[in-house]
Amino acid sequence: MVVFSLGTIHEFAREYPPSTGPLNDWYSKTKKANWSNFTEIKQVFNSCDSIGKDRFVFNIGGNNYRLIAVIHFNIRTVYIRGIMTHKEYDRLNKDGTLTTI
Repeated sequence: MVVFSLGTIHEFAREYPPSTGPLNDWYSKTKKANWSNFTEIKQVFNSCDSIGKDRFVFNIGGNNYRLIAVIHFNIRTVYIRGIMTHKEYDRLNKDGTLTTI
């Protein structure tokens, strides 16, 4: 898969250094993947959830972080829309902000 944008991972990892290893692992596995549907994502990332509109949430680092991505299977492209702590994700999910990410 083509992943946009690695810079988002680097920025988040600078602010949360313990996330570096798990995010690099996610990036490496995702870049090597050739997913054509959600079931294939689940084979690699069992804790991934679909939240609609081609958006998917990945639990990163033992569920300490959440990565939200838009995935276009037809062009093998993953767009990182945001990375946040679990607490930030819960707050955005509760107030409905996640639908705009």
